[in-house]
Formats: sequence, structure tokens, C-alpha cells
Amino acid sequence: MSLFSPFTVKSVTFRNRILVSPMCQYSSVNGLPNEWHHTHLGSRAVGGAAAVIMEATGVTPEGRITPDDMGIWSDDHAESFRPITRFIKSHGAVAGIQLAHAGRKASTYAPWKGEGSLRPEDGAWTTLAPSAIPFQSHWQVPKAMEEVEIKTAVAAFSQAARRAFDAGFEFVEIHSAHGYLLNQFLSPLSNHRQDEYGGSLENRMRFPLAVAAAVRQAWPENLPLSVRISAVEWVQGGWTLEESVELAKRLKGLGVDLVDCSSGGSSPHAKIPVAPGYQVPFAEKIKKEAGIETIAVGLITEPAQADAIIREGRADLVALARAFLRDPYWALNAADALGVDVPWPVQYTRAKPRR
Repeated sequence: MSLFSPFTVKSVTFRNRILVSPMCQYSSVNGLPNEWHHTHLGSRAVGGAAAVIMEATGVTPEGRITPDDMGIWSDDHAESFRPITRFIKSHGAVAGIQLAHAGRKASTYAPWKGEGSLRPEDGAWTTLAPSAIPFQSHWQVPKAMEEVEIKTAVAAFSQAARRAFDAGFEFVEIHSAHGYLLNQFLSPLSNHRQDEYGGSLENRMRFPLAVAAAVRQAWPENLPLSVRISAVEWVQGGWTLEESVELAKRLKGLGVDLVDCSSGGSSPHAKIPVAPGYQVPFAEKIKKEAGIETIAVGLITEPAQADAIIREGRADLVALARAFLRDPYWALNAADALGVDVPWPVQYTRAKPRR
């Protein structure tokens, strides 16, 4: 078992263990992809990754982080993704999509346009959360969701999964990390509810687990389903790794195939000890104790580092983000660095290193 070993989940075989992590591009209009997304995502498939995962994609218009984010709340959106998924698959990669709702972290500016909540003149909308607690004091105060709004959100995730299949995706990931809506329900920092969706761990998991169950039912059984979680919050009194293990066990029982193990995002005051591979221990512990296959992510940048994670059985797949922004052909170059012969696109073979 190595970085370039194939990996099969359900009916899908990944040609190696390298995933392009979902990365927001803040380049959509009305949630639709365009030439930028086709080039950005397609080049990583050409570059040898096993799977290319579409950025956090809003299951409702109000679920987008910014007005410039991708969306999949209509059949027209699904139709617009088909040329991209066809191209990704034609170059040997698996086309994936991350389904998301930003909750209280929605209605904000793209990074290069501003900071914090949108102003009314820039198109601000009402945000939703488990409790009326803003992410930061100067951000918009979200509306605490009523039970009917929770059930509507569950249905939106389910409908998005159906559209993802229609659009040609073969891999779906539910975004339950980084302080977005599902993570907000899990976290005691943002969830102060007194009803069946707040308080105990069982209650705080209720909505995210309902989403996972609904997506699993809507998504074909033979195709893989992942959930990205923040394994820890890095804040005293916040979500813990032990709770992540329990959540992973419950997700496995619902038919989830993989847990993508990230961290943080729930609090602007978190002190995160960022270092190469700093989140890999979370993937390792959840894999071992929950008995579910995991994805490691977070400052995985070097071929030997990524290969060691797989060879040592610490995770089943690795997901890279900024490394792929710097080098769309990271996977091809990693194979060369590790002395592994992998096929190159025929159009590029004249540049393939000779051994």
C-alpha cells in the first residue's frame, strides 16, 4: 500500500490516494460554474489526481459563504456542471462535489472584496444558525433556526445529492466542518439550543446525522459518500476528538464511507498549532477507533510525507489544497519524485521525465 496504490470504495476506483481538496474560488455568478472552474478543475484531473472535488457548493442560495460561491439548488445548476464532470472523468479522475451550507458564516465577502458580513447595499441576506450567536461581534446576528427550517435544510441537502448525480459526479462530500452550519449544530460554542437539537451530544448530532441519512438515501448506494468534519475546535469547551470518534461511528452506521478529518473554524479565537501534517493524527485515531476509512488533510505538501501517511496506515487517502494551487501537476511530479511510473496525458508525454 502506497500513495500510488489504487483505492476502491463501493463501485468507484481511485487511481491513486491523492485528492484535490475542495477549494472555494469565489468566481461564480448566481452559483453557476464558468470557464474558470472548467480550467481550474480540469487541469488538476490532467495533472494526475485521483479525484477532483468541487468547492463548497451551496445547497440553497442562502447557504453560500459569499455571493460568488458555487451552488446546486436548481436543476439548471446541475446541467451546468456536466461539461466539467465529463472532462474530469475523461482524464481518469473521479469527479466529486462538496455539498455545503454556511449557516452564520454566510452572507460574507469574497476574500479580496472585503471582510466579515455583507453590508445591505452589497446584497446581504439573513443568515441561519442553531442559535442567534454571531461568529464575531461585528458580524450579522443569525436567525436561530426553527424546526421547520431545519427540516427544509435536510431536504435541500437531499435534493442537492440527487442533482449531483444528475450532473455526473461520482463522489459526494457533506461539509460538516470549519464552523459552517452542520458544524455549528455540533459545537457547544455555537449551539445553545434547549430543544431536541441542543444540549447533549446526541441532540447536537441530530441535525448533521439527519442530513447524512437523507443524502445517503438520495445518493446511489454504489457510489461513495464522505463527510468532512472538524475533528477538534482548538478552543476550551469546544468540540472534542472523542466526540468526533463517536460521530464517525454513527456516520458509518448510516452508510457513510469516509470521514475527511480537518479541524477548527468555529471560533476566531482558536489557537491552532499549524505544522506539516498537524491534522493527520485525527484521521489516524478516527480510522482506528471508529473503524471507518479516513482522509487526511492539512499541510500535506511533500511526496514522501504523503506516501508515508498511506504506507503507515494513518489514513486511506490524502487531500491536498494549496499544494495543488501551486502546482496543478503535483501528482505527476510526486510520482516522479517517488520513482513511480504513472501514465501522463499523451499530449504531455514529450515532457515526461525519463528514467
